Parts: sequence; C-alpha cells; structure tokens
Amino acid sequence: MAELNPRTSSVSEGFDKVDENSEIRNLELESLNPVVVVGRSEHLLHSMDALDILRETVRILRFNSIGFMSIMALFICPVSAVILSEFLVDRSKVKNLSISLFTLAKTSGLPTSLFIQQTCQKLAVMIISWVACFPLNITVSLLSKAAVVYSVDCTYSRKKFDWSMFYSTISNLWKTILSTYIWTCMVISGCLVSFIVLFLAAGTSLSVAGFGSGFIIFVALVMGIVFCIVLAMAIVICSMAIVVSVLEEEVSGSQALIESRRVIEGKIRVGVSLFLISTIGMLLIEWLFDHRVKTVSYGDGSSRIWEGPLLVLMYSFVLLIDYMNWAVFYFCCKSPSSLNGGEIGLEEVDEI
Repeated sequence: MAELNPRTSSVSEGFDKVDENSEIRNLELESLNPVVVVGRSEHLLHSMDALDILRETVRILRFNSIGFMSIMALFICPVSAVILSEFLVDRSKVKNLSISLFTLAKTSGLPTSLFIQQTCQKLAVMIISWVACFPLNITVSLLSKAAVVYSVDCTYSRKKFDWSMFYSTISNLWKTILSTYIWTCMVISGCLVSFIVLFLAAGTSLSVAGFGSGFIIFVALVMGIVFCIVLAMAIVICSMAIVVSVLEEEVSGSQALIESRRVIEGKIRVGVSLFLISTIGMLLIEWLFDHRVKTVSYGDGSSRIWEGPLLVLMYSFVLLIDYMNWAVFYFCCKSPSSLNGGEIGLEEVDEI
C-alpha cells in the first residue's frame, strides 16, 4: 500500500492543476442538463410545474444570451413589428368579415350588443391578420422557432451553436418542419371552424325552439369556455409538434402531432400553463401597443418614437421565451426515457 502513495500524490497534484474556469463551465453545463435539472428523481419530474420550466429557460438564456439575442434580432423582431403594426392587414376586408360575423351572430339569436360587435371585430382582425401573415409565418417565423429549438438542443448537448451547421441541419429538415406546421395550422383552423359551425347550429336551433336570448347567451358562454380549453390543448400539442419535428428524425406531419401528444401525456396541464403565461404577456403588450402607439390618447404622441420599438422588443422577447419554453418542456418530458444514458454520462464526469 505504501508503494501506491507516490502515484496517488501525483494524480492529486495533476488534478489540482486543472483550469478552474473549465471546471466552472463544466458545472454550468451539467446544471443545464435536463437529467440533472429534472431527472434526479422521478418524483421531481412529476412535480415540475410551469415555473420550473421558466427557471430552466432563464438559466439557458443566461448561459447563451448572445446566441439567443442574435436569433431574436434576426428573425423574431421583424415578425413582431409586422404583427403589432398590422402592416399587412387590409382594413376593408376586416370590415366586410366583421359585418358577416355579426350577421351570423344575429341569425343565431344573440343580442346585437356592443360586446358582440367588438368580439366580431377582434375575431375578424385575428383571422385576416393570420391569413395576411401566413407567408411570413411559414418562412421567417418558422425559421426562428427552429433556430431556438436547435440552440437549446446544442446547449443540452454541450455543443457550440454553429450557424453553418444549423443551415445544413435545417436544409435537410425544412420539408419535415414545414409539413408539420401545415398540419398544425389545419388542426387549429379545424377547431375554430368547428366551433363556429356548432355555435351557429346550437344558437339557431335554440332560437327556433323559442328559447330567450338570456339562455342562448348562457349556452354560448359554456360553449366558449369549452372551446377555449380545447383550443389551448390543441395549441400545446401543435407547439410541441414543431419541437418534435426539429429534434426527432423522420417524424413530421400527423406523426409529429401524435408523437407530441405522447410526449406530453400526463403533463398537459403544465403545457397549458406555459401557453397561458406567454399568451397573457403577448396580449398585454398588444394592448399597450394599440393604446400607446397606434392611438394617441395622451400628449402630442412624440413618445411613440421610443415606445414603439421598445414594445416590439418586449413582444419579441416574450416570443423568444415562449419558443424556448417548449424546447425545454420537450427535454423535461423526454428525460425519463433517457435517464439511464444520462446518468452514465454524469457518473463518468463525476469519476473524472
């Protein structure tokens, strides 16, 4: 045993010479590993909520802030500026569609109140804006989502984000991602059309049967609540499907939707919470943009020079966090299936 002491001493001296910065960086990378964050115990994974996902997202953003900010500046900010300004929205088409929706609402037995008019107006703006921005959504917006997911994957894989490698990867996967996005659009559009058809059918039937407007409004509210829940769940599955199509080979279209449903099985409540957090943030910024930039409700409006770009940056940042949340959520959901391999890798690091 005494003969081993010199060797043990030399090994310990060698480890003492390891660069401290490298050790710290390794610890930071290990702390960003989804197995470390979520997979220390199965109980911890099942108890994870939306706030835990947000904390992990912020940690990843701090670790690679330059890369994510570059993606936001190049891809997300232009899309945000177009969405908030409604630059591509044709007001005449919005007016015609709003009148058509309001006529359908009256036909179904709803009262012609100001709230119904405003709801039809908002729905018309949303539909026309989505159609007008569709070319932008299937190019720049979809590319930004893929870039964010790829960057999160590089962080967890302990690889540096490389634009040339990203271009090569996305070139091979672009048809897959585009196919998945088309399917997600079909699912969400199908939910919206189905709700409108069922709502009109129910309202017309109740009106013909002689029920009063109060009961019809009550039924409309119940149907609206159910529709919002179903739509939120559909958007969660569709958002995860985009992540699945980027990270998993040969999974696209309807297969990506099925796989995303399997990935988030039992954790749909966390996904809905993430969706609500990002949606509330975006709606708040849209409201501020409407009342502080589009409409001059105070002073001479000179503050719009700096308030407009600031709100665009805020909206872009919320979108960036939203994209990152879904990527982090994917890794957290997939970590149980990779616990064995992940733990082996960590044990090797600990042994070293």
